[in-house]
Amino acid sequence: MSSRYTTVRLVVDGEHFEILVNPDPALNFKLGKQIEPSQVIAVDEVFSDSSKGLRVGTEKLKKHFKTEDPAKAAVEVLRRGELQLTQEQRKKLLDEKRKSIVTMIAKTYVDPRTSLPHPPIRVEQAMQEARISIDPFQDASEQTKTVVEKIRSIIPLKSERVRLLVKVTPQYSGQTIGVLKNFGEILKEEWGADGTLSAIVEIPAGSQPGLLEKLGSNTKGAAQATLVK
Repeated sequence: MSSRYTTVRLVVDGEHFEILVNPDPALNFKLGKQIEPSQVIAVDEVFSDSSKGLRVGTEKLKKHFKTEDPAKAAVEVLRRGELQLTQEQRKKLLDEKRKSIVTMIAKTYVDPRTSLPHPPIRVEQAMQEARISIDPFQDASEQTKTVVEKIRSIIPLKSERVRLLVKVTPQYSGQTIGVLKNFGEILKEEWGADGTLSAIVEIPAGSQPGLLEKLGSNTKGAAQATLVK
């Protein structure tokens, strides 16, 4: 197999099928991006072992893919098979997914002893101690639940949400409402005749420092935020 390509592999009823693909377009395809299979598939053939150049016969193609056309069968293998990532791709995906999970935990959970979020570096250290294995393709939010259960014995974690009453002057109200929506759920929103904004937003407790910092920088300190019981 050429080092320029990687493979997508599929097992059907114990039979092995492989196609040669262009690594980056194949990854984009598997991540759900709009890209034509013709840009992904390097060779319109289906192999039982691509490294040896062993092609699958038309009888097996018809049996498992309802077609004798290797090009059409290759598209099915692409859609249903597992992409073999290059080392560079795997490292990049794992790093990005790990960072997303760490950020999600730091923003959503707090230390019940202090009601403050754990620093991201501490969350990452706990994941290393627990020897957490990350799936590069599984959704980060789904993996976060599993990760939290595994690291609770290392760092105490509590899911907690808070409500803040945010008031801001007219000149900053438009951009502030966008910030609040990005951080959490707006439960109440009132606009004064002069454009003054008063809103109650519910956010993960761990996100509070980040929201306050964002509000402060966006409004030059003009925003007022107070906890609502």
